[in-house]
Amino acid sequence: MEHSNLSLEEIQRQLEEADNKKAQLEKLLKDKREEGKGAVVEQIRNIILDNGYDPEEIMNLVLRRRRKLVSDRQYRRYVDPDNPENFYSRGVLPGWMKEKMAQQGYDPNSKEDREAFKANSLRLVEG
Repeated sequence: MEHSNLSLEEIQRQLEEADNKKAQLEKLLKDKREEGKGAVVEQIRNIILDNGYDPEEIMNLVLRRRRKLVSDRQYRRYVDPDNPENFYSRGVLPGWMKEKMAQQGYDPNSKEDREAFKANSLRLVEG
């Protein structure tokens, strides 16, 4: 079909039809994916039962491992005793910390100096 011969109204109508068709297809795809989940759940349940385990017990193990990876991390937090608004937990050194290290004769690029500075000049805050 030659599109250059279409009127403005016809182009608009075809675009609306295409949008409607796209919305219908997206809904159909979503519905099919939802239907497929039930089959996947049944397959997983059968695998667990065929191996002699309780599905709830196994799924708790699966879900617990995933949650632990995300939520159990707690990093040390160091606070500047001269200004409690200045803190450092990990990553790139903040400017205030580099300046203070240089003033006290520490090299911010040296891991040993950073560790010594944290131990001698900052306050460790738990949790």
